[in-house]
Amino acid sequence: MNSQMLKNCLRLATTLTLSIACLPTAAIAQTKQLFLYSWANYVPPNLIKRFETETGIKVNLDVYDSNETMLAKLQAGGGGYDIVIPSDSVLSTMIKSGLLLKVDASKMANFKNVLAPHNRPAADPNADYSVPYTWGSTGFTYDSAKVPGGKLTESWKEFFEPRPELAGKIAAMSNQGEMYTAAAHYIGVDTCTESPADAQRILDVLLKQKPSVKIYSSTGTIGRMAASEVTMHHQWNGASYKSGQKLATAVFVYPVEGMNLWSDYFVVPKGASNPDSAKIFMNWMMDPKNAAEASNFNGYNNAIKDSAAFMDPALAASPAINPPEALKSRFRPVKDCSVKARELRDGVWTRLNR
Repeated sequence: MNSQMLKNCLRLATTLTLSIACLPTAAIAQTKQLFLYSWANYVPPNLIKRFETETGIKVNLDVYDSNETMLAKLQAGGGGYDIVIPSDSVLSTMIKSGLLLKVDASKMANFKNVLAPHNRPAADPNADYSVPYTWGSTGFTYDSAKVPGGKLTESWKEFFEPRPELAGKIAAMSNQGEMYTAAAHYIGVDTCTESPADAQRILDVLLKQKPSVKIYSSTGTIGRMAASEVTMHHQWNGASYKSGQKLATAVFVYPVEGMNLWSDYFVVPKGASNPDSAKIFMNWMMDPKNAAEASNFNGYNNAIKDSAAFMDPALAASPAINPPEALKSRFRPVKDCSVKARELRDGVWTRLNR
C-alpha cells in the first residue's frame, strides 16, 4: 500500500479500529510503539493505558517543563520522539525551522470535530503540521485565607511587588517565556520587544521580585499550593483549578494589565520513528470522549466539539477555567517572537539566574 492509499484509508475510516485495519502488515509493525514528549502531568496515565489497549501501541512518555527545553532538545537533534506538544509561541518557529513532519491533519477522520478558530491556528492555518490539544491562560493563584484582608487586587503588582507579609511565600515559574511575558504585561511592554532598554526594564522587575521568591518551579505547583508551602503561585489556569480542588481558599487572578492566552498542539518531529503511530494518536485525541478525559485530568479547555458532554461539570463552572465575559478582554494571545526578541529574552533569563 503506497503512502497516498494509506492516507485515503485513514481519512475514510470512521473509527480507530477501522483505521488500524486499513494498515498493511509492515505499517502495523511500525505502529506498535509511540514516543511521546509532553509537559509534566499533562496527558492522563489512564488515557494512555486505554489508548494502548485499544490500539496495541505502547506509549513511552518523557516530560519537559518549558517550550525552551523541548525546542533546544529537538534543535540539537536529540530525543527520537514521535509526538511533542509545543505551545503556539514556538509552533511557527518549529515549522519555519523545518523541525516538523507534515501530517495533513485536516484530512484525518476526526478533524471535523475541531472547533473554530482552533482549526486554523495562525502558525498553521491549513493544519498541515498540527492538531490542537488544550488551551488556557496564565495568571497567579493565592490563598485568600493567608493574605491581608483576605483579598488581593487583580494586578501583577501583587506578584511582582508583593506585600512584606508575603515575602518568601511566593513561587514563580521556572518557565522563561511565562515569567518574561508576565513582567512585560505588568509594565506595558511588548512581549516581543526588540528594544534592549525594554528588556532591561523587564529584567529590573524580575530582579526586584527575586528576593521574595521561595522557589522557581513550573512543576509541582498544585501540590505546593495545596500543602500551603507558599501563599501565592504563578500558575496556568488548569493548575489553579486543580489547586482549588484541594484548597478551597485558592483564588485565581486575571491581572488587569493582561495575561497570556495560549494553545498547545500535537506535532510530529521530522525523523520520527513511528509517524503512523503518531497520526493514529492525533486522530484518536480528536474524539470528544478522549479530549474530555484529558481536560478532566489536566484542568484545561480543549478544542473539540461535543466534548463538553463528557466533561466534569465542576470544570465548566470554575472561574479559573471559564471566566466572566468581562475578564476575557484581559487575555493577550501569545506571540511567536523574532530571533532578536528571543535573544533579548534569553539574555534576561540568563542574568536573572546568575
